[in-house]
Amino acid sequence: MLNRTKKPLFTVYTFAKINTRRFFRDRTALFFTIGFPLIFLLVFGSLNSGNKGVSFKVAIINNSNSSFAKQFETNLDKTSILKVNKDVKDLNAAKDKMSRSELDAAIVLPANFGTVAKGDRFPSGQATIQYTQNNQQSATALSSILDTQFKFINSKFVKNETPFTVVSKQFNENSLSAFDYSFAGLLGFAIVGMGIFGPVNVFPELKKMGILRRLSTTPLRVWQYFLSTMIGQAIIGILSLSIMFIVAFLVFHLTIVGNWYVLIPFLIYSIVMILGIGLALGGWAKNERQVAPLANIVVFPMMFLSGTFFPRFLMPEWLQNISAFLPLTPVIDGIRLIASEGKNFSEILPQLGLITIWFVVIYFIAFRVFRWE
Repeated sequence: MLNRTKKPLFTVYTFAKINTRRFFRDRTALFFTIGFPLIFLLVFGSLNSGNKGVSFKVAIINNSNSSFAKQFETNLDKTSILKVNKDVKDLNAAKDKMSRSELDAAIVLPANFGTVAKGDRFPSGQATIQYTQNNQQSATALSSILDTQFKFINSKFVKNETPFTVVSKQFNENSLSAFDYSFAGLLGFAIVGMGIFGPVNVFPELKKMGILRRLSTTPLRVWQYFLSTMIGQAIIGILSLSIMFIVAFLVFHLTIVGNWYVLIPFLIYSIVMILGIGLALGGWAKNERQVAPLANIVVFPMMFLSGTFFPRFLMPEWLQNISAFLPLTPVIDGIRLIASEGKNFSEILPQLGLITIWFVVIYFIAFRVFRWE
């Protein structure tokens, strides 16, 4: 007892070790801290990296016997942007598949498509794109694609003047995939899981067993217990996030352009800040029934409004302005800026400032509402 009083950091170290060991013995905690975020990583990673480009499911109804029409159909079938369903032979069958969303559109080549009309020197024709009301956007994009191809074909027969032109130039930078961008949101999801649901599940159980009440009779201070929990949770968090990074690199070929010496401290700081929410909720609640609804009220708005599962720029502007001040928003934005754009600490001061403000507010509340029983 005397040793603990004289050496408060030794007490912190001891309880940090105890909390970490308790975590690795708890299979449920292991699943929800490490396994559950990995499941989300694999699911969302597959959704965001499965398709490398846009493609359309089409059927080609060729009613022409001209050699040009046959060659045109063959060339369309070779393009990667069109997935041609060769089983569809007529428009009725195509309409039936479009009603079940098995096709985006049907390209109909009339009987005179590719034939040379009397008095002409080259073949001509007009293709028709048949689509349903639900596939109007796909049909518009498909029409633009075919129009571009026809312009290329027409240029071989008829020379047109082009007073205005456009060229494209590539930046000397590597672009990031959709998965690279969404990975920051998945990290935010994992940080919320380990930072909030960990203490929310553990503290009420410890109170129910009377462990915290017995600890309150010792020289242990609240700040020591909080600090030990913060250290243990930071170690667990880095382990969980490291596994996510390894899987992302090996399975989805994650690209990180930022500095690891900036990213890792930022992740640790974010984990500790979010952990304060869990400490406040778990420390205040007397039992699981009391804390579960409150935890959901706090967590779910951050999950859906902070850019965890979809970008915030898709939201209305007024909602973006509100969600910008949620605790998780600067965490996810900071991770994206560091990992995807290579920003350093001086360039993410707004995010660091907001996290610091939340850090002070959250831990002030956590110390005020904490109770041993």
